[in-house]
Amino acid sequence: MKLPSGQRQPEKTGSQRLLQIIGKDMRIIVFGFRPRTKQRRAVYDALLRCARPARLWDLYAFAGGHSRFSNTNPKVRLLNEYCRLLGMGFCQASIRAIEDGSFTLSNEYWRISSVNSNYTMSPTYPFALLLPKSISDDKVLQACTFRARCRLPAITWCDRGTGAVLARSSQPLVGLMMNMRSNADENLVAALCTQIAGEKRRKLYIADARPRKNALANGAMGGGSESSANYFQSEIVFFGIDNIHAMRESLGRLRDYLDTHGTTSSDGMSSFLRHGGWSWGGGNLSSMSASVSTLGDTGWLIHVQTVLAGSAWIAARVALESASVLVHCSDGWDRTTQLVSLASLLLDPYYRTIKGFQALVEKDWLAFGHPFSDRLGMPTISGSGNMPFELSRQASTGSLPSSPMRQVSGSSSSQAQNTSHAQNQNSPIFLQWVDCVSQLLRMYPFAFEFSSAFLVDLLDCMLSCRFGNFLCNSEKEREQAGISDACGCLWMYLAEVRASEGSSHAHYNLFYDPLKHDGPLLPPAAALAPTVWPQFHLRWACPSEAQGGEVEAECRKLTRKFSELQRAKEAAETRLNEISVTVESLVTELRNEKLVSTSARDAVKRASKETATIKRAVQSLGFNVYFSPDGDCNVCIESNPTEIPQRSVCSVSTTNSNGSVHGSEKSDLSEPVTVMQDDVSDNPLIQVCESLCPMHSRDSGCRWPNPGCAKFRSQFVGLKANFDAFDRLPIYDNYFGT
Repeated sequence: MKLPSGQRQPEKTGSQRLLQIIGKDMRIIVFGFRPRTKQRRAVYDALLRCARPARLWDLYAFAGGHSRFSNTNPKVRLLNEYCRLLGMGFCQASIRAIEDGSFTLSNEYWRISSVNSNYTMSPTYPFALLLPKSISDDKVLQACTFRARCRLPAITWCDRGTGAVLARSSQPLVGLMMNMRSNADENLVAALCTQIAGEKRRKLYIADARPRKNALANGAMGGGSESSANYFQSEIVFFGIDNIHAMRESLGRLRDYLDTHGTTSSDGMSSFLRHGGWSWGGGNLSSMSASVSTLGDTGWLIHVQTVLAGSAWIAARVALESASVLVHCSDGWDRTTQLVSLASLLLDPYYRTIKGFQALVEKDWLAFGHPFSDRLGMPTISGSGNMPFELSRQASTGSLPSSPMRQVSGSSSSQAQNTSHAQNQNSPIFLQWVDCVSQLLRMYPFAFEFSSAFLVDLLDCMLSCRFGNFLCNSEKEREQAGISDACGCLWMYLAEVRASEGSSHAHYNLFYDPLKHDGPLLPPAAALAPTVWPQFHLRWACPSEAQGGEVEAECRKLTRKFSELQRAKEAAETRLNEISVTVESLVTELRNEKLVSTSARDAVKRASKETATIKRAVQSLGFNVYFSPDGDCNVCIESNPTEIPQRSVCSVSTTNSNGSVHGSEKSDLSEPVTVMQDDVSDNPLIQVCESLCPMHSRDSGCRWPNPGCAKFRSQFVGLKANFDAFDRLPIYDNYFGT
């Protein structure tokens, strides 16, 4: 609430008129109520019921009804990722293979084990584990009892080329004196150093994410850390990453810092007017120095840098030395998950794609049992979980200040802090890991397919309880609750959001070049200098500065415009190709028509020549041929002029179906002509001759120059006697007999 200038509210009534809401997305909202009203407690109770339901089934993911963003079973996706790591990407897992246990595939070094298929060995581990091929399931069951919560060493990433592996587990149960041993565990850890023929034995690094003093303190409760003397050719390294309570308090201090020094604060006062003057512009630099010092005091960036440095060290050992690394903390599900997943991201370019990033989160965070419900303060399948009513916030735990003016940091009661520290299992472990990913994205802008906006939307979807992917504490609990069937899938929702705009969507990195960084990313220690993640941390405190820079936004606009021009160009090219094909088709048709026309003219010429030749040939036989305009052919047959001076005119006509010929006959000596339908020859001369010859019959052809034909002499319809043929006749034939 912004107070009028020079006016201060009474301290007695101020604490009863404000309601402060602290969001997990770095947002702080303060509601003000009118004096002497009793609405504040009612609103508080209502918000508490909605924001922190007592049962898992009351979350929005269940209460919102069936979601259309369904996906395949997460077990199937985990097996597909295992197959990819084994170099068997062609194998596709299925629900049937999971039900009948036929998913236990292997290569020459590693195998997929079903030893935890019913979660009896370790309820917080996935149903399928990637283990050394030389270790049987019986030895695995023996080794698991030596690790906290039976979270034995399991392979989370492997290099098929070098044989190096990245494994994870929980702390060993060595006891206070650190003298407890397990042969089965030592053999399993030794098997992680895959021995390739012709190479010397691989070195093993055991990376303990905790500070050394914390590891020793855990020995009092039965835990502890390994001894390099018990694990052959191994080296123990401590990374010094603080526990979940330190991370929660650090984020609370960062949230206070951003709310205090942001553009607008939850109390309505601008940071420029705080402390009685223009801190930045009025020449008062002491406030600026105090602000920078306060940012360092939050410790958030130091924690991020520590996680980045540990992950980079692990990736360098695997990539440069081909060594195997076993990572663990206390339970092996918080700091261990941060380190192995970030190291895998540095080692494998596949995990730097959107599809690979999904596989990485589902494998290392969800399948291996990061307790999301406990860390996010959500109910579990067994009840409401550990959810204290007050989030830890150094400047605002306990009662609200008497006025909107901010109190000095550290004014919270020590009793509230101790209670919160003892009971509160909330911690921004996953948020911190995503922050580390954003730092790598800033350092290597060409190496990642996804953008910072994708990471922000991922966190918002996780915190919204709209989807079921991040509910419960383990794979077993999600299966018991039927999460995959009853709730929507976050990944499918994000995929549909991206599909609306294609490659120009804000989730895609404009500068992604897979060929530029096609191998491991090994950042040097000097480059691991994290900054505040503006897109997430500053979006409420400094909204104008949180947009990721105007250059990127302008580049995205230009990219979108270029994509539109590219699509228009492709459409124009497609249209041009269609027109070219049409023109070519028309040219081809025109060429074919020209050929047909030329062929027709040639045929007409040939027909004319043949007709003229036939006409001359027929006329040489004594016929007169006439062609009528309607296409009919009239043939005049001339008799012997010495005996029959008359002229017969015969019309050659077509034949009916019964074989008779209809035509006009004009002659005194005309004879009926009968043409058999089957005796028509292709030669026009033969057609005319056979149709007029009285000696022609259906059974026999032309008999010329037989004597039977010769007796008609020259009176035979204009045919002149072939006297040479007569000379060749036998002497006994009768030339002109009756």
